[in-house]
Amino acid sequence: MELRMREGYEGTGPGAITPDGCAVELYSRLPVGDEPDIIAAAVPPGARILELGSGVGRMTHALLERGFDVTAVDESAEMLERVRGARTLCGAIEDLDAGETFDVVLLASFLVHAGDVGVRRGLLRTCVRHLAEDGCVLIQREGADYHTNVPRERVDPAGFTVRIVSAEPVGDGVDSVRAEYVFPDAVWTQTFRSRALTVPRFEEALEEEGLRVDRYLTADGMWVRAVRTTPAQR
Repeated sequence: MELRMREGYEGTGPGAITPDGCAVELYSRLPVGDEPDIIAAAVPPGARILELGSGVGRMTHALLERGFDVTAVDESAEMLERVRGARTLCGAIEDLDAGETFDVVLLASFLVHAGDVGVRRGLLRTCVRHLAEDGCVLIQREGADYHTNVPRERVDPAGFTVRIVSAEPVGDGVDSVRAEYVFPDAVWTQTFRSRALTVPRFEEALEEEGLRVDRYLTADGMWVRAVRTTPAQR
């Protein structure tokens, strides 16, 4: 069954485009950065990880190589077809109920900045629903100037260019962000909605769903380790 494009999301370029505007072929080409090392340093060896929004498995495969047991979740069957060596679950993250808990729930790709507050709450509730009592949630946040340092671009060592072309307000604190990925043989674009979250507002959003920040894992504050809020703290 073909999934509908999410409102405010769009993608162009060769190959299949997912409901949030991501191009499957593009994500198959993007290299994995230092994220797997950040994750590995923050969780127990061999942990069971629920990866929400795995895409084609860029981080999935790197985490498997480091000895983790990964269950990869994505709403795009085309994305999950590229995942190797991991159990996969296909469906919208905010509706997921796998009926089990995990040592680690991973919410990368700035998903916590979903423009729709209801979707964000659904994402965080999915994290809590699948989190073991003594487990943790690892969340990737946007950089502090993500919506203001625009336009900007970087040239990847692999030889392609990533541009954030614009971030235009569409109301209620949400921006429509347009990104371009330029390769020698192809160009992809993605337009998506993103809600800027200050650190206090981000922490408040976690607390609303029963989570608290345990610690920030990177100097720029973009990677966060969160844990359940105890009854006394809620």
